[in-house]
Amino acid sequence: MKNQTIKTQLLKHCTASLETRLQSVLAVINDIKQSLQSETKSSAGDKHETGRAMLQLEREKARHQLAEIEKTKQILSKINPESTSKNIGLGSVVFTTKSNYFISISAGEIKVNNDAFYAISASTPIGQLLLGKTSGDKVTFRNLTFEILTVV
Repeated sequence: MKNQTIKTQLLKHCTASLETRLQSVLAVINDIKQSLQSETKSSAGDKHETGRAMLQLEREKARHQLAEIEKTKQILSKINPESTSKNIGLGSVVFTTKSNYFISISAGEIKVNNDAFYAISASTPIGQLLLGKTSGDKVTFRNLTFEILTVV
């Protein structure tokens, strides 16, 4: 499979993963909204106020998650699957002697044609270490040295 096709597949997987997270958070927000409405209709007293306060906290937490997802979407939107660069940066697919990486968002392990790739954020420790490097460079991470074979 061509390297650009691999990059496109990785980007699609990251986008789908993010969309799943978004739908999950939106469902939580909707559930909280419905719970708040039913709380308003049913109870009174301290127990009611405590329940309402807990729901408000959960709603704020969900809104924070929603904001994080939006920021992450912005990062993904900057990746052009057709672009290439000799130096590792956002959107690079990196083949090394130990593992393969997709510099994008933290989305875990992704399998493309039985090859494993780790979707990592540029702000992670390994992401920071790889940024700016090129094919042939050696990198040491957690006492493990590996060589960068190809950057796409």
